[in-house]
Amino acid sequence: MSDAEHHLLVVDDDARLRGLLRRYLVENGFRVTVAADAAEARANLASFAFDLIVLDVMMPGENGLQLTRALRSEGGTDRVPVLLLTAMGEPADRVNGLEEGADDYLAKPFEPRELVLRIRNILGRHGSGEQIERTVRFGLFRFDLGRGELFRGGEIVYLTAAEAGLLASLAARAGEAVTREDLSQSAPFRGNIRNVDVQMTRLRRKIEPDPRYPRYLQTVRGTGYALKPE
Repeated sequence: MSDAEHHLLVVDDDARLRGLLRRYLVENGFRVTVAADAAEARANLASFAFDLIVLDVMMPGENGLQLTRALRSEGGTDRVPVLLLTAMGEPADRVNGLEEGADDYLAKPFEPRELVLRIRNILGRHGSGEQIERTVRFGLFRFDLGRGELFRGGEIVYLTAAEAGLLASLAARAGEAVTREDLSQSAPFRGNIRNVDVQMTRLRRKIEPDPRYPRYLQTVRGTGYALKPE
């Protein structure tokens, strides 16, 4: 995993949505920490530096608006941009969220691609303006997460869309075991777990010196696969 990745904090009391958001954002190259409520979010904020907070409004206890207002009034955390998520999509609700200090407001249900675009727009406004290269290196290869391209030395290695999608999902979590189920949710697999194994076999033929004994694209018994950088 590239050290240059943006670190996001996703706060939502819905465990299913929280997991889906984490998976999708990781697959799009972000480093993601999740929290189930404001208290857990505060604990994470005390321990880590985040580039952006994706925050649900409707939570038990301290809700998203209250947490946003508190963060903006506390020293040190006011620089972290906040993107609010809520089922309340009326203009007055959006204005209220922005008045509390949020940088953007996205009504549920939403397209995951729109969430990523909004996050990148916010980060672009708050960043240095320099384009950050996000690459994962293994052996003679490097994979550009932003462009979805694989290079061997200075030459590009042709990948099909399925192979590039599989490698991107593994590269975004390099060093970690990723389940077949998670990988199968990555486009263009669309839930086909068997296709993950088929594409892995093809990808190994293009990367591994000996596909029978993979060094980089390793099988994790009982789980799935992992990309092991060197």
